[in-house]
Amino acid sequence: MIEVRVLRYFLAVAREQSISGAAELLHLSQPTLSRQLMDMEETLGKKLFIRGNRRITLTEEGMFLRKRAEEIVDLVDRTEAEIISSDEIISGDVYIGAGETDGFRTLMSVAKSIKADYPDIRYHISSGNAEDVLEKLEKGLLDFGLLIDPVGIEKYESLVLPVTDTWGVLMRKDSPLAAKEAIEPKDLWDKPLLISRQVFAEKKGLSTWIDQDIAKLTIVSTHNLVYNASVMVEEGFGYAVTLDKLIKTPEDGLLCFRPLKGADKAQLVMVWKKYQVFSKAAELFLKQLQETFQQEQ
Repeated sequence: MIEVRVLRYFLAVAREQSISGAAELLHLSQPTLSRQLMDMEETLGKKLFIRGNRRITLTEEGMFLRKRAEEIVDLVDRTEAEIISSDEIISGDVYIGAGETDGFRTLMSVAKSIKADYPDIRYHISSGNAEDVLEKLEKGLLDFGLLIDPVGIEKYESLVLPVTDTWGVLMRKDSPLAAKEAIEPKDLWDKPLLISRQVFAEKKGLSTWIDQDIAKLTIVSTHNLVYNASVMVEEGFGYAVTLDKLIKTPEDGLLCFRPLKGADKAQLVMVWKKYQVFSKAAELFLKQLQETFQQEQ
């Protein structure tokens, strides 16, 4: 069994790409650190490092271990912090994973109201698509996940947010479709499209709206964060199917946004694992969210 302490050593070497640099950072001698790493390789029966003249790089197995080690160390640190936190003063960390949506403001407005009375609560935000968020949620790296039009979340507890987003197309102002007030399905059938990797993943929602075999569409790029897609749109790659309010489209800018005609609004849902044992900070955050939304309904 590998100790967490040794995983920290491994991560330090992976970051520094040097035994000597990591040893100095960890306040260890180089021989001691080298021995610990070799013992770990022997325990796993795998070579984790490629030792060059000037720097150390990771093997394929080493890169896999680095990802898992970061998750393990983060979880251990988080657990320790929650256990030693004061029973009288609510402090600590709340971990939230979220897709790109302006509805995230709703969560942060609640977080801000909590901060006035509990300034020692810290929020850690991880951005990504639904697949990324749910993977981290399952591993215990997140308390909550904010998802857009989620499917297959029956095994989670959930809270529907009282806000929705509008699907549309981000395009250059000199594009042919910019003259339209709203975009119809056939407008996109022959256009170069930039889409998020989950937009048309399910046979519902946008996949139904487009009324076309996805394989027949001209998809020139996929993405998980829309900012990079907006740069590609500016450079003339095509039209990005996205949500409103994520990219600013000022009057003097290159881009504009047009809604999809007849498309359903994107529903926002916050999820968390059933039977989840929350830290006091996360429990307070959830309670405040539930009370706030009940008052607004």
